[in-house]
Amino acid sequence: MNLVTRVHETAMTQPEKAAYHFMGKDTSYAEFDQSVSMFASALQDLGVGKGDHVAFLLGNTPHFLISLYATMRIGATAIPVNPIYTPDEISYIIHNSDAKAVIALDLLLPLVEQAAGAFPTVEHYVICETVPETPEKIAALPAAVKSKVRSFTQLIATGRPNQEPVVVDENETAIILYTSGTTGQPKGAMLTHGNLYSNARDVADYLDFTEDDRVVATLPVFHVFALTVVVNAPLVKGATILLLPRFSPAEVFKVVKEQQATIFAAVPTMYNFLYQFPDADPSDFKSVRTTISGGSSLPVALLHNFEEKFNVRVSEGYGLSEASPVTCFNPTDRERIPGSIGTNIINVENKVVDELGNEVPDGEVGELIVRGPNVMKGYYKMPEETESAIRNGWLYTGDMAKRDENGYFYIVDRKKDLVIVGGYNVYPREVEEVLFAHRDIIEAAVIGLPDPDFGEEVHAFVVLKEGVKEDKEALIAYCAARLAKYKVPKQIEFLDELPKNTTGKILRRSLKDQVKI
Repeated sequence: MNLVTRVHETAMTQPEKAAYHFMGKDTSYAEFDQSVSMFASALQDLGVGKGDHVAFLLGNTPHFLISLYATMRIGATAIPVNPIYTPDEISYIIHNSDAKAVIALDLLLPLVEQAAGAFPTVEHYVICETVPETPEKIAALPAAVKSKVRSFTQLIATGRPNQEPVVVDENETAIILYTSGTTGQPKGAMLTHGNLYSNARDVADYLDFTEDDRVVATLPVFHVFALTVVVNAPLVKGATILLLPRFSPAEVFKVVKEQQATIFAAVPTMYNFLYQFPDADPSDFKSVRTTISGGSSLPVALLHNFEEKFNVRVSEGYGLSEASPVTCFNPTDRERIPGSIGTNIINVENKVVDELGNEVPDGEVGELIVRGPNVMKGYYKMPEETESAIRNGWLYTGDMAKRDENGYFYIVDRKKDLVIVGGYNVYPREVEEVLFAHRDIIEAAVIGLPDPDFGEEVHAFVVLKEGVKEDKEALIAYCAARLAKYKVPKQIEFLDELPKNTTGKILRRSLKDQVKI
């Protein structure tokens, strides 16, 4: 059993059941499975087959769901990419992942036109139509580009409705998720069919998902948290996904009320916006029985305020891309402890260890390590990084944590220097590399500072060459042209030199202590 065969099974046994709801329309499991089958066969006709890599530049639309399950159906490997990444960030992932095909929204057609000759491994670009004029825009492309471009709609129309899923082993790679590393170079975590199916199944069982649930998907589905909790887990159970194109407090409340949603998942930033929304009517949330938080730590005050206002319990959990991602969650049938990430989910073991890998006593801080069927097979084309991350079957998360006597875990500190903006990971080195490339900058360092709306903000310190005039706005614009929006420094401070220790290492704690508030 895997994700594809499970959906196919539901389509056979409950064909009329709604698989997802999008923009006022329900799509049944039978319709979803047929679309997946037809697009899968169309990809095969293009020459995409088992073991090939397919990159997605897609947001929260049915195109993503169909593309993901069609890619897995033919035994190919999906590479979800954040569509708001800059061309440089997207280019690195497409190059590194050896993508054979790229599926993109029509909004990215100008990027596709520029990139059509840039990637030697990419043979096809499939454009998903969201506006009426897209076919004309495709027709107007230069001949050299147009020869590689295909229409998503036309491909599905020519596909075969009864294409059987390709047999895959549970250890074969289903998805490669790129996650930024401490070196600043994104790493592709290879997640197998077994990883994804087991985590979706175990999360659904642990949080008591049922086929009657209606799960709001407003989190970005290309992100691993959403991928498992609000896409794969509901589909494993035969539940219904309520797919929202983007996060909007007004739209969330509207969909929850009109569609009688039962499960809602979000990052802390979203909970804050919902809580602060002036037109919120707590009764609109009365159908929701479970709310789920992840992506970053949920402030305890916000948790209590949200629960009191909307009369619903929030279960906070923990995960990382390399673990598909969930390892812990506060249980729904036992005590929920504010500030805790909960207990081991089904079939997954968490442990807190010292620098030698020995388990520390309850209450003591150490590194959180994880073992289970959800742990990745490794990083794509990075054997040394894989060997460092996975030791004796345990995934070393790099997060500092502690466990209490009842088996509840607490994250004490995140991965060293990691900044989390609205649930998205930002590694300082990524931003520093961009700043270092500026001709007028000698040194740069980046830290995270508290932000009332997004949890944290990126704060940069730079040392300019002698005689160069300080221009904060120009540097921010420079970064904005090279980094995704959430990675761009919100503030930049100019220093004569950066504080360092005797080995030359930048003292980030000293930088935080001297921030001008």
